[in-house]
Amino acid sequence: MYQYVYKRLRSFAFAQEGLKYLIKNEPNARIHIIISLMVIIAGFAFDISSSEWFVIVISIGLVIGFEIINTSIEKLADHVSPKWNEDIKVVKDLGAAAVLITALAAFIIGLIIFIPKVL
Repeated sequence: MYQYVYKRLRSFAFAQEGLKYLIKNEPNARIHIIISLMVIIAGFAFDISSSEWFVIVISIGLVIGFEIINTSIEKLADHVSPKWNEDIKVVKDLGAAAVLITALAAFIIGLIIFIPKVL
């Protein structure tokens, strides 16, 4: 039982290291995090509903989660193929597109929630 709990706690430490790496080394991730904090502050300022918070939290989680996955893909691709490779370029472009789509969806959700409150 002790070994199981210890391994679970270590997995949190590994995840924390990944987040530290992301924040330190990925400018786009820092932009997503800053915008997320601004949205959270706006959520409190405009006293958004529980269902609006639910959608905001899911959106933030998806964007940052996809940024993490994209960074992982890029790092692995660079390791596997340090030289330029058309197939690796496609893989990296697809990962970036996934982040773009989730970020655009989150932006639209933000507009839907906050524009009526601002007006």
